[in-house]
Amino acid sequence: MTSIENPDATSDTPNKRNQVRRVLINALHARSGGGVTYLKNMLPMIATDPDFEVHLCAHEDQRDLLPSDIEGVYYHFFTFERGFWKVLIREQIEVPRLARRIKADVTFSPANYGPIFAPNTVVMLRNAVSVGLVEKRPLKLAYWILLFAATLLSLLTCKRAIAVSDYASRVGAGVLWKWTHSKISIVPHGVGERFRPDPKVLRDETTLLAVSDIYVQKNFKNLLIAFAGLVGDNPELRLKIAGRPLDMDYYQQLQKLILELGLEQKVSFLGSVDIEQLIELYQSCCVFVFPSTVETFGNPLIEAMACGTPIACSKTAAMPEVLGQAGLYFDPEKPDDIRDKLRNLISNPDLRDAYGADAEGRSHEFSWFKTMEKTKRVLGP
Repeated sequence: MTSIENPDATSDTPNKRNQVRRVLINALHARSGGGVTYLKNMLPMIATDPDFEVHLCAHEDQRDLLPSDIEGVYYHFFTFERGFWKVLIREQIEVPRLARRIKADVTFSPANYGPIFAPNTVVMLRNAVSVGLVEKRPLKLAYWILLFAATLLSLLTCKRAIAVSDYASRVGAGVLWKWTHSKISIVPHGVGERFRPDPKVLRDETTLLAVSDIYVQKNFKNLLIAFAGLVGDNPELRLKIAGRPLDMDYYQQLQKLILELGLEQKVSFLGSVDIEQLIELYQSCCVFVFPSTVETFGNPLIEAMACGTPIACSKTAAMPEVLGQAGLYFDPEKPDDIRDKLRNLISNPDLRDAYGADAEGRSHEFSWFKTMEKTKRVLGP
């Protein structure tokens, strides 16, 4: 069933239809990370654009995750029982049915895959399907194989596609890139204006920061090993990790490794933090470290950049596209290299200042306004 917050949304007048493009945004897969961040920033902007009439469909249990009271957005909440397979199946039935009923011009799924039979589908390549290359657990590996298959099918059948980076377009399309790249537009994510340097906040030279929900591809094992090699010469050093432990098996492995390395008093898992606390963490840490092995963009990376934070980062996946020359790179597969690059930044205040200034300057290339303008061209006629 569908809950329609604005029942008049299905009305249609010839004049309005000639002027406004009716877009149905399928948000069923926006439950954490970049998907939620994207909608929180983009929905208020597109809702005020006179060229679009915006409808959003989601599951009832996403009301607290997504902005659900934006003026100008027509909300449709599904109430079916949630489950991985149930969502996949019901998405193929309910979303096209809703799209036809409201006479949608475009059905936009800001996820790798979406409903195949909805009108003029647009998908967004933002999930790192190449995680399957680093995942060893059979059930998790099966999930990523399924995600890759769904991505390829959606990419073949969609009218247009958005990729958040060139890397995302290539790994998302895989063997089909040669035949599908012409329908893919590169539209990077933006960064909120609240993320900026604060000269009143002093940086704590004893604090390293990592920000990410906890999954295997975030590479925290190698970061912990590297960090253990730093604390002997830097006994005051601390590592803070902000993010939800969504992969509990992997989180337990990290906890065990912390005990083995004797880092119980040195490493803090902060869990989910609100935006004010997150900004303060970026502004006050000595170095932001981004050890991920697979990322299609990296929202925490651009947030740290905007705050003028010195950055040590993996030189892989989409990270060089985002960071450019504004950070110190390491090989994420080599804990010794991570350790050495972090030691270089920790011991060199002038280098930190230079990288922080470069990062803040480069962050100006990314904004949600630019994301919106490029997205409009994809969703338009």
